[in-house]
Formats: sequence, C-alpha cells, structure tokens
Amino acid sequence: MKKYKHCFAVAAYGESEYLPYLLNSLKAQSIDSKVIICTSTPNKFITACSARFGYPVYVRNGRHGLQEDWNFAYEEGSKLATLVTIAHQDDLYFPDYTKALLNAYSVFPDMSVFCCRYDTIDASGNTIDGSSEKVKRLLRLRLKNHKVADRANVKLSALKYGNAIGCPTCTYNTNLCTAPLFRNSYKFVIDWATLIRLAKEPGRFICIEKPLMAYRVHQGAETMRNIENNNREKEEREVFRQMHSGFVTALLMHFYKKAYGAYDNKKDN
Repeated sequence: MKKYKHCFAVAAYGESEYLPYLLNSLKAQSIDSKVIICTSTPNKFITACSARFGYPVYVRNGRHGLQEDWNFAYEEGSKLATLVTIAHQDDLYFPDYTKALLNAYSVFPDMSVFCCRYDTIDASGNTIDGSSEKVKRLLRLRLKNHKVADRANVKLSALKYGNAIGCPTCTYNTNLCTAPLFRNSYKFVIDWATLIRLAKEPGRFICIEKPLMAYRVHQGAETMRNIENNNREKEEREVFRQMHSGFVTALLMHFYKKAYGAYDNKKDN
C-alpha cells in the first residue's frame, strides 16, 4: 500500500519566476495531496521555494531533458502515491482539482488517465482567448460519456485529429500506467504520443469538462522554443502520419498550425 492516494510531482527547472505561484496553488487545494519538487537543476531559488512551502526536493543527477525530467518526477511520485500529477512549473491548479480527481477515481477505479478542461493565461496571469481549446472540447466530446471511456476507439477519438488532452491537466494511475511513463524519442509531442499508447492499453480516460487548472503561455515556454526551431511542426506531422494518409495529414497540419499563432501573439512584454 502506498502512503498517499495522490501526489503532485512538480517538474522544476532553472529559476522560474512562476514556480512560487504554482506551489501556492497546490497549497490552496481544497483537499490536501502530497507535493514534491523534482529537478535536474538544483539551485538556491528552488531550495528557497522548498523551504517556503515545506515541499521536499528530489534531485536527478544528469543533464536536463524534458523526457528524463518528467519520467523522474513520475517515478518519484509513484513511489509515494497511486495517482500522480506531473505539475509544470509555469501553470496553476484551481482549488478543486484534487477534489474532482479523487471523486472521479472513487467512481471509476479503472481510470488510467484523468484530465480536464483548462483556462489559458498569459505571462501576467490574465486569462486570454483559448480559441484552440474550443476545438479541443469538440474532439473530447466522446470522452464525456464516462461509461464508454474505457474503449480504445473512444479514447483515441480525442487524439486522432490533434491532441485534445492538455498535458498538465493529466493525472496518471500508476497501477495502470507503468514506469517509465514517457518512452518515445520526441522532444515536443512526448505527451501526445504517450497518450496514444495509453489509449490502446487497459484503463479509462476520465475527462471533466470544467476548468480545473490554468495553462500559461509565455515567451520562455518549451512550446515557444519548439515552434521557433520548427520541431513542433515536424513532430506533429510525424504523429498524424502514423494515423492518417499523407493527404489527410497535410490537411490537418494546415489547420493545426494556426494554433501556433497563440504564442506569436502572447509573448512577454
């Protein structure tokens, strides 16, 4: 038996000005969870945040890498709890995230992945237009029927025409999602490819169509770097190509690339 039911494993990197805001949002949860900070870049700032909020720091030796850091956070969290959320340091979780998660798990103990709707915020924390999220809600439509959300075709319906599941909204059931969680070689679509794999495996995807967290768009985000070096487009095209013909892939990419504009228009001032 694991000591905790749920753990937020915070993937911290460098000295992010947003980390204290994330930790404060975890402290403000209406139901307490275990919280740990995981990093491959230990520094005085992270140590100070740890001391301020009372959350322990786990250090991974080795060079920083998104996949390696996320897997480390997941594995450390899975030692402590059945349900693990890999919390991104830029984002915020609303007070009832844990409450909704635990309620879903109590009803559907075969839940492999929990996810939810999210708000989009800018560098200053202001809510901005999440037009792409409206499209994603349509793609997630079949997931609203939780009774059939254990079927592979239902789970894949939210992933086949784009990744409609926000990575930081996800919590994974460690009994069904074994480590290492992220096994692909991608640098941007790590989560999308992982969810496609998990959709084909036993377990139910439970999606709550209520904003339970906020995803921050800013100039220093990993997404922005992948857009600038064209890696995002390359990897997204590869994933589409695995599921569709060349013609359909080109058509989907034509519309999918329009979402990149969110970063072009929401840079830090």
